[in-house]
Amino acid sequence: MRTRNAGRIVLALTATGAVLAPPALAYAEEPLRVDLRADVDRDGRVDLAGGTDTAGEDTWSVGRGAVFLPNIDDDSKRCPTTGPGGRRLSDAKLAACNDASDNKVNGRADAADLARVRSVPLKNLPSGAKGSVKVTKGADRSRVFVKRNGAWKLVTSQTRLTKAELAAGVEFGVEGKDVIRDSAKWDGHVSVRLKVTSSAGTASDTVTLRAAPLLTHHALQNTQQLLVTKIKGNDPWAKHQRKFVKNLEKEAQQAGITKPLVTFEKYGDIWAQDFVEPAYLNMTGPDGRQRTMRVMLRSAQDREAGRELYEKLRGPNIGVVQAKGRDMQGWETLNSYGNLETIPPYAHNGRSFPAGRIIMGERKDGSGVRPSKEIRTLLTSQGLQDPLLLDTSWLHVGHVDEFIQFLPADTPRGWRIGVADPGAGIELLRAAQRDGHGATKMFSVPGFDGASAPKETIDQALASRYLVKDNTMAAGKIAANLEILKRETGVSDAEIVKVPALYTRGMETGDEGTRVPLLRRLGGSADPEVVERHGQQQLLGRDGNANAGASAAPAPETVMTSAYVPGAVNGILLSRDRYLAPRQWGPVIGGKDVFTEAVTAAYTGAGMKVSYVDDWYTYHLGMGEIHCGTNTLRDASAAWWKP
Repeated sequence: MRTRNAGRIVLALTATGAVLAPPALAYAEEPLRVDLRADVDRDGRVDLAGGTDTAGEDTWSVGRGAVFLPNIDDDSKRCPTTGPGGRRLSDAKLAACNDASDNKVNGRADAADLARVRSVPLKNLPSGAKGSVKVTKGADRSRVFVKRNGAWKLVTSQTRLTKAELAAGVEFGVEGKDVIRDSAKWDGHVSVRLKVTSSAGTASDTVTLRAAPLLTHHALQNTQQLLVTKIKGNDPWAKHQRKFVKNLEKEAQQAGITKPLVTFEKYGDIWAQDFVEPAYLNMTGPDGRQRTMRVMLRSAQDREAGRELYEKLRGPNIGVVQAKGRDMQGWETLNSYGNLETIPPYAHNGRSFPAGRIIMGERKDGSGVRPSKEIRTLLTSQGLQDPLLLDTSWLHVGHVDEFIQFLPADTPRGWRIGVADPGAGIELLRAAQRDGHGATKMFSVPGFDGASAPKETIDQALASRYLVKDNTMAAGKIAANLEILKRETGVSDAEIVKVPALYTRGMETGDEGTRVPLLRRLGGSADPEVVERHGQQQLLGRDGNANAGASAAPAPETVMTSAYVPGAVNGILLSRDRYLAPRQWGPVIGGKDVFTEAVTAAYTGAGMKVSYVDDWYTYHLGMGEIHCGTNTLRDASAAWWKP
């Protein structure tokens, strides 16, 4: 937006008002026109000629408008991870440092984190001309630098631009101090005004930029690297967990993932899906290439393992953000990021989600328990992935990754929904029973470290007063959630992959009215202390609440379940056509695991190659699977504003 006071035209007049003709007595100064430009068309260049970067410079939309990055990485690795003498820093001090927390341009000589703004050179300026720069909107959320003699200098209220600078054209760099957290308080917009004053008058121009939205990954972005916790120690369980990590690395390499595993080793929280959600910021850099910054979303729960995001991962091109949440009265598990998945890009009923759309679980049982308002506000405020809430009140842990996933597909939509199918799981058992295999053991997993193998048979499982009832309930809940997804996305039944599964309630009530942990029942006749060591500790870690088995429990009439057979949909998409599922350890009939055969058939029918890794004692007994215990960094280089 340009404003100006017109330049002066001085004419000599006679007493009667006639203009004296001699040209030597007449002179004129050109009107002062200031033209400030930003990368409105997002091609990485600020075009000083033509109209490619002028139309819409004062507005912003998903498809057009200048973008700047919240500069929250640590390019020069200057942020401390310990205090003096190696003392532990508080969480607040860990979070306080990043490239935008000082007044310098850090690390990169090309200042690729700065969005460029340029002024069109001003010719024929009077000798006293000078310019000033002011951020008229979002001044407390951004910082502007001016390039002088090849170096970036902070713009302050005292900064003045000389006639020579204005005549040559000035280059500015804009960075954000933080991501958009609450659009009601700051919508991400920053307006920069250049004002020039001279004897020819005063003129100004303003351009508007918006902070790049913080976005979560979706399944159509290729997997580049896996994250997992690696437990220290020489006890059998720790060694077993490290074996899982080794097998995971082997599967990643076979799938063509060349980057090594990122291992969290300091705090012992095995649920790497839950204490962090990888996200990203993206704009077109000044070199014309996409500039991507990874952002690790730390869980709102202050799980100690989240500290390692600052201590180990934060650095060049990687920042960390946390949206603190209020206490949820024991159900903090909804703030874990296993409870956050992303529908791939789609458009339906006049709404478009070019970067995908977030889903999260809530308790739709009248309790009103949801993920924290702070998290939901942060995600909604980005303006692109509008979180959709599903009902996970029927799950003990309550995470969407326990029953739903999204898979790439060679279809017009480009993806399918993978969903757990408890009805198919029950039918597998009934078919085996009809064929005379009712006495076959329900689980083929061997014992471990003093815990005997489960002894339950197919007949005993089906005779349980809960198993069929629980899975009928689970099937109904999943169907209701699918109806929401079909209504919101337009997905048809033909685009849904149903994967056999079984659930059972997380706690059973014994004859004496005492609560018997599910994993103790699965542990057969094992010593309770052994089962406690190999399961309950993981269960509590997944819930993120040391009292999860008590204070997190629902009302007595509420049934909550977890995976009975390892949940196949709770696996890892290694590439567009390779999927890693938890080993099923189901009934073995005729030399074949019937659940493995059925799960493989479901994914093969969807165009996926399936492999398996054992997670029974490492994750399954803790009410999670390999997806819950891992995380993925995906290719986020594509422009989020392009369908």
